[in-house]
Amino acid sequence: MKIAWFCIPAHGHTNPTLGLIKAMTERGHEIWYFSFEQFREKIEKAGAIFISCDGYDFEMEDKENADRVGKDMAFAVELLVSSTLALDEMVTEKIGEIQPDLIVSDSIAYWGKLAAMKHGIPYVSSTTTFAFNKESSKYMKHGALETINMLFSMPKVNKQIRRLQEKGYPIKNIFDIVQNDNDTNTIVYTSKYFQPCADTFSDRYHFIGTSIRPITTPYEKTAEKTIYISMGTVNNNEQFYRNCIEAFGNTEYQVIMSMVNSKEHFENVPKNISIYDFVDQMAVLNIADVFITHCGMNSVNEGLYFGVPLVLFPQTPEQGAVAKRTEELGAGVALKSIDSQEILKMVKMILDNENYKKSANTISDSFKASGGIPEAVAFLEGLI
Repeated sequence: MKIAWFCIPAHGHTNPTLGLIKAMTERGHEIWYFSFEQFREKIEKAGAIFISCDGYDFEMEDKENADRVGKDMAFAVELLVSSTLALDEMVTEKIGEIQPDLIVSDSIAYWGKLAAMKHGIPYVSSTTTFAFNKESSKYMKHGALETINMLFSMPKVNKQIRRLQEKGYPIKNIFDIVQNDNDTNTIVYTSKYFQPCADTFSDRYHFIGTSIRPITTPYEKTAEKTIYISMGTVNNNEQFYRNCIEAFGNTEYQVIMSMVNSKEHFENVPKNISIYDFVDQMAVLNIADVFITHCGMNSVNEGLYFGVPLVLFPQTPEQGAVAKRTEELGAGVALKSIDSQEILKMVKMILDNENYKKSANTISDSFKASGGIPEAVAFLEGLI
């Protein structure tokens, strides 16, 4: 089987796919993975043929643009359309060369879905967040102001849709692009138990559980309780980290903090706190008792896989949905502020109540009982 695979430039959307890519290529399938240079090494290591999307005026790589996307629908659609059209000629040429049997794209890499529509190729959505439909979307908080802004932006959105139509993309409206329905073949990297409103999705949705990387650099547990703090690779709220240091400095806890460019920011850090630019997250979670997280789906899945209860500090509506579901199932508590005493209070709440750990273990068991990579492989192979 020949597969063209598309992803956005984000570790949290790329990493969960790599185990499946490796399993598919080991079974003799050929995968051409459209991504970005910083991900080349890990994609090629998984056995796929890397195709670079760099150098095509791909505006979604710009962090300032990414921050604005969640707040401005018209801008988000313009960015999507401009990025799709920037890649259009290259993607069309490559698809002509590859002649893929199937296109798989990240649920947010809409240019992959659009390519499948344009070229009449069977499509699968690779969903590294929760699957969202009319019911589960209620977990995303959208206020009245956002709704009003969306309505006023529709003329601008329709203008962008016409740009795609002029290039041969057979779409009628924005929902043709962004909405998956129960007829869309979809792989979701979580369990039915953790997925909100799972019973509202058809059997075309395969909830395979989380994809866990092997531990490569073990960490020593140096205290009875270990706290792990990470806000992902994008969010670097320096004041939040400083408040964590104030909360946990010179306590009996072992504290491991992961923060990009950390050494530029902190001096005279208490001895019980270790700060790293990067950690082997699987290794740290393997010894952690509490995980303070921004609620990226990948991080939450990994934390819960290891049965680690969470202190939740979401930064986006999508992360808010993940936080809400985690709290709903009793595996975490949300911060009400980033005050150092509030942070300390929430960690102690989790450590003093074993029910949080039990709930995290229940979710972990649901991940391990899911079909995993073998189910995803069988699903993809069964489509051709």
